[in-house]
Amino acid sequence: MTRFRNIVLATCCLALVATGESQAQSKKKKKKGKEKSETEQVAVPVPQPEPSEQEKLLSEALFLEGMKFFMLEDYKQALGQFQKAYAVTPNNAALNYKLAETYLLMENPKAGVSFAQAAIANDTQNPYYYLLLAQLHAEQKQYTEAAQAYNDLMRNVPDQEQYLFNLAELYLAQSKYDDALKTYDRIEKKYGALEQLSMNRQQIYLRQKNIGKALAEGEKLIAANPTEIRYLLAQAELYNASQKPDVAIETVNRALRIEPNNPFAHLMLSDLHRQKGNLAESEKQVKIAFASTDLDIDTKVRILVDFIRQLPNPAIEGIALELADLTIASHPEEAKAYAVAGDLQTIIGKKESARGNYIKAVKFDDSHFKIWQQIVLLDAELGESADLVKHSEQALELFPNQAVFWFYNGTGHLIEKNYDRAAKSLEHGKRLSASEPELVTQFNAQLGDVYNSIKEYKKSDEAYEAVLTQDPDNEHVLNNYSYFLSLRGEQLPKAKAMAGRLVEQHPANPTYLDTYAWVLYKMEDYEGALKYLEQAIAVSEDATIVEHYGDVLFKLGKKDEAVRQWEKAKLKGEASAFLDRKIKEKKLYE
Repeated sequence: MTRFRNIVLATCCLALVATGESQAQSKKKKKKGKEKSETEQVAVPVPQPEPSEQEKLLSEALFLEGMKFFMLEDYKQALGQFQKAYAVTPNNAALNYKLAETYLLMENPKAGVSFAQAAIANDTQNPYYYLLLAQLHAEQKQYTEAAQAYNDLMRNVPDQEQYLFNLAELYLAQSKYDDALKTYDRIEKKYGALEQLSMNRQQIYLRQKNIGKALAEGEKLIAANPTEIRYLLAQAELYNASQKPDVAIETVNRALRIEPNNPFAHLMLSDLHRQKGNLAESEKQVKIAFASTDLDIDTKVRILVDFIRQLPNPAIEGIALELADLTIASHPEEAKAYAVAGDLQTIIGKKESARGNYIKAVKFDDSHFKIWQQIVLLDAELGESADLVKHSEQALELFPNQAVFWFYNGTGHLIEKNYDRAAKSLEHGKRLSASEPELVTQFNAQLGDVYNSIKEYKKSDEAYEAVLTQDPDNEHVLNNYSYFLSLRGEQLPKAKAMAGRLVEQHPANPTYLDTYAWVLYKMEDYEGALKYLEQAIAVSEDATIVEHYGDVLFKLGKKDEAVRQWEKAKLKGEASAFLDRKIKEKKLYE
């Protein structure tokens, strides 16, 4: 309620002149006290001896000194001087006002109330005294007392009806709606019909759940302002809320006859038709709204976010994507337009389109961490390792302390076989993640792969072991660690245990079946290897798996069948460097 604050800095001379006048006036008022209505509640000052001229001069000097501190906002020192002056001239209305005001500024409104009351008691004609008293009560949430102060002001001081608006707000703060409505009637009687009064009345009727009166007030607003489209749209909302959708639609159409291209009217019409089940017309109207540049980008984004919350849902995917395209078309230089389109497309599964829109978004505004994060994530998911390196490096220029971008940068370099750069990025990101054990685990998993690739097997094993200490069932590490150990022919029982755990947990995963089979192959358990490779071949024709299947067949003496599998692997691509030689010479090379 601090909006009622009105601070008046009376000059010292005027303040002391007022002292004498107020004291004389209060004496006259005391004689007429019995004639006053008890409802006026104006405090009667306690009679005090008339101060001598010397006392007045002393009070004036103390007041002046206090005002110096007051102007410097040293309210504690000012209060001390005002209190000394008060001890000499307690009936000085202006001095009481200044004491009350000082307490208010010192955030002690309770202490200021009695001084404001004394100021009014000594001078009932100064409007600022009542305003200060109202504010002191309002600061303490004493709204009834604050309202009384406004009523006293308007009763005792002529031409103060402008404060009826403040009084109405106080009644609203107390949910005294009937009193607020009566106050609006008083305002209207003084100032005539005002649009704001009708709007305020309407809001009160809505709070009282009196839709009929709210609608009547709305019709009065429209009659007084027949071309004001916002009143028509507000009225349409009320008709819809009162279960009259057809009347609401007609009201919106009235608005569109005045302003055919108003996007908010089309949005409302879309919503009304959707409620009635007319989805084709609803989609038509919302597309008209989205095509308009008068519909702001934030409103469009908010609506699209509502669609995102409902996804995945095939029934709305088409219209959601169309609206995203319309948003971009009508706001081609707004990063938000591309970002929200990217969010929609990501959820629907259009990852390449989503990545393209995110990239366009950062061209217009590169400050959003989450958009960069989406870009590198999609780079990784789409297997675009070169772009993953490029985009992660761009992100690192903006967010050098974000470990996630070091992770993706290292991963991109790993895929691109830039192993030294991968190791540097991953080690740096790992240091940044020291306080986040789960993120450190992800870095170690990648570092295990990097160090294995450059044959730093000790570092590789240490990284993998660090992961398994924190996460014994980490699939990536169990698979890669066991497979790399098998390729090296080291710790094969350990490799078998790790690969076996994976197969037990994921018996239909062809990659894990192949890894376990290859460990068995290295342990010369060819029958066991064949069993698991046959299971893998049944669900996957990956070139490596097919080549391994041929190798096992060769070991089991089925050379012709083994060659056929090698030839099949070659057609699939990405098999071992020995494959051509194996086929040509019909021999096994490892």
